[in-house]
Amino acid sequence: MDQSILIALVTVGVIFLFLIGVPIFLVIGFWVVGVSIVIDFTLANIGVTLFQGLNFFGLLSLPLFILTGDLIASAGIAQRLAKFAHACLCWMRGGLGMATIGSCGLFAAISGSNSATTATIGGIMHPLLAKDGYDSRFAAATAAAGGTVGIIIPPSIIFIVYGFLMNLSISDLFIAGILPGMLMVIAMQGVCWWMCKKNGWGTVTPFDMKRMLRTARDAYLGFFAIFIVIFGIYSGIFSPTEAAAITVGFCLLAGLLITREIKWRNLPNILLRSGQLTGMLAPMIAISIVMQQVLGLLGANEAVANFISWFGDSRILVLMVCMAIVLAAGCILESLPVTVILAPILAPIAVATGVDPVHFSVIFLVGAAIGFVTPPFGLNLFVASGVTGIPYSKLVRFAMLYMFGLLTAWILIALIPWLSLGLLPK
Repeated sequence: MDQSILIALVTVGVIFLFLIGVPIFLVIGFWVVGVSIVIDFTLANIGVTLFQGLNFFGLLSLPLFILTGDLIASAGIAQRLAKFAHACLCWMRGGLGMATIGSCGLFAAISGSNSATTATIGGIMHPLLAKDGYDSRFAAATAAAGGTVGIIIPPSIIFIVYGFLMNLSISDLFIAGILPGMLMVIAMQGVCWWMCKKNGWGTVTPFDMKRMLRTARDAYLGFFAIFIVIFGIYSGIFSPTEAAAITVGFCLLAGLLITREIKWRNLPNILLRSGQLTGMLAPMIAISIVMQQVLGLLGANEAVANFISWFGDSRILVLMVCMAIVLAAGCILESLPVTVILAPILAPIAVATGVDPVHFSVIFLVGAAIGFVTPPFGLNLFVASGVTGIPYSKLVRFAMLYMFGLLTAWILIALIPWLSLGLLPK
């Protein structure tokens, strides 16, 4: 039988496995093994590459930042940050909803995970939003949309993966995500304000400087954790891995000795949760390296390059085509497989047209982040549904409203390189 037909059959088979709920790691693994057999690519390479793919010092920061997110949630630091955000915005219509998005941004600046951001802030803020007169579906969708900045505002787990795959400085990627992440937060807050003003959701209370200062004082642990990560990496004092280790130690001591909301008996469960997420991400990273090799042998890079070449050599047009591909992929895949499959293909094409590689990394990952609230996949919508008990289908309509704000921010990020590159050291 013709080789291309056999590859098509293997691909159809693994797509069926994906549709029936087989974990994506196994889906990709079955495809890699099946196609390797078809093209007579040695299977011994898989074992060697799986090991070598994870034998990289920079990836040590991955489990550490995951653990940081679990620690700040368990230590009550996230709740203190949420109270501060509300104290700052309570004087505006929709202030509590906007504070939810702002809290997601603050939490993201320590955790690096979108699902952890949505679950933690959604669990804290959704009951308060419902009590304050917000539509419960809109409140849940707000937490889901706010969680998209979890992988953009540094530290970011997916930036670590991208930097590893594309051989870029993780520190530079972290710094490049600061302003785009802030822009995404502001854009979503604008949508929230407009919706709340239109529907009369939420109460407006006078701004109280004493309350804001009191909540800022209570949230000092969160601010210090953010300072450790951002300043340490930006100044070059710490590598991302060292910053992650120091932040874990700080958050652990803060939870045990200062807030005292982390008990010694709870530490095994916290470590187990972090280990489970790491155990899901690490094999995906490893198998992605093998997948890249197989795709290279099949000529996937050339095929995509030839397709994009139909649109000419215009930098803007090529960039828009790449963005459309990322957005379409994000509708059906989580950000990790989108990154490991498409980044090695699209990034060289974009860079060849004159796009800065760090700038393209931000464009790429913002598009992947938008996929977290884009049906039919929309991981953050599933997380918000699980936290709030509201059916997934009822959140989609309100999530689509936030899409306008996110897409606007994404286009600005793509067209204004300074937003990604302006803070990088010269």
